[in-house]
Amino acid sequence: MNAPISKFFPISDPIPFKGKDSKDPLTFKWYDPDAKVLGKRMEDHLRFAVCYWHSFCWQGNDPFGGQSFERPWFADGDPMAMAKMKADVAFEMFRLLRAPFFCFHDRDVAPEGASFAESNRNLRTIIDVFHQKMEETKVKLLWGTANLFSHRRYMAGSATNPNPEVFAWAAAQVKNVLEATHELGGANYVLWGGREGYETLLNTDLKRELDQVGRFMNLVVEHKHKIGFKGTILIEPKPREPTKHQYDFDTASVYGFLKAYGLENEIKVNIENNHATLAGHSFEHEIELAAALGIFGSLDMNRGDPQLGWDTDQFPNNISDTALALYYVLKAGGFTTGGLNFDAKIRRQSLDPADLLYGHAGAMDVCARALTIAGRMIEDGALDKHVKERYSEWDSAEGKAILAGKVSLADLAKKVEGSNSDPKPRSGRQEYLENLVNSYL
Repeated sequence: MNAPISKFFPISDPIPFKGKDSKDPLTFKWYDPDAKVLGKRMEDHLRFAVCYWHSFCWQGNDPFGGQSFERPWFADGDPMAMAKMKADVAFEMFRLLRAPFFCFHDRDVAPEGASFAESNRNLRTIIDVFHQKMEETKVKLLWGTANLFSHRRYMAGSATNPNPEVFAWAAAQVKNVLEATHELGGANYVLWGGREGYETLLNTDLKRELDQVGRFMNLVVEHKHKIGFKGTILIEPKPREPTKHQYDFDTASVYGFLKAYGLENEIKVNIENNHATLAGHSFEHEIELAAALGIFGSLDMNRGDPQLGWDTDQFPNNISDTALALYYVLKAGGFTTGGLNFDAKIRRQSLDPADLLYGHAGAMDVCARALTIAGRMIEDGALDKHVKERYSEWDSAEGKAILAGKVSLADLAKKVEGSNSDPKPRSGRQEYLENLVNSYL
């Protein structure tokens, strides 16, 4: 790769793989991009991506305190000059991390202008910068998306807004970012309904709003095919924050929505760990459910704080939890267009540029180590064997006949009444299986 383009970070050479005995905090202990897991390169399995918003846009504020980070692009000055400086630093970090992908919202990378046309010109300028930097660094775009939640025009939603003019504005914004994502060779396009929900039914026509979202999503899919975008359209479920009742609560809710509006073969899900736990699910549950329903797409890799009830977006550091998540990813066949995006931010007291590197490098190591564990679990096959044995009687002629619709309710009742059968339950062996998982660690 080219020489450093910024002096923001304390190192100038990409973080090397040195093995698990390395004491240098800016080395990889487990992440070796060329190491093979189940016959496939680690980099190709994991498809790491760095998110633009938390890493380069978040100023370290929280509900009780303002900006804590001092970044040169947060200073007063020409907004476009600041955006170009931010791009310099972003691609320098991608280079140092050897991250193969990145992700962005339109408002992360270019400032909003005084008009829609000016906003688009700003975005186009930075997209041109991205073309050059992607060519220089060989970093690719995992997905792009439009910010349809920050501006006050979207306070009552974008697609769900009671004002069709806001709906049209959101549609125009998505059109432009979808086309930019296509131009940059993006592998996916994400739709996150940050304001697609409601606070009270007293001022909400719920059915009307769902129909509006359904039409909006169909418009996006239609335009995807019109421009020849070959990537995947993704919806990212989230149970709450900012609205009390989010229409995209979890994977099951999204699937029900997709079925209702004829989109189940067009859109998949981008699942976030912290969103899954806020919905009362485990990360692996959401992954396995998405795979079972045929809508598994991509992952936002982060974690929440179990003692806090909101979206803390911390870097993953639990190897056993991450290994289980990646086990179900591997069981589902692995990623196609998706990957692992670090939708995570350093803590507001982690002030130094090096902290950005520590957070990402450590998370990449956690995922790499978890991948090797998940690979061993797949190769060993003991977990899968237990599950197959537990349901083996459904593979009998009788079980297959029931599922094939060849047996009626009356047929089943007649069989039971005439047989004096007394089925006996068998142990689910949960503790045994939990011990088995721990044995791989």
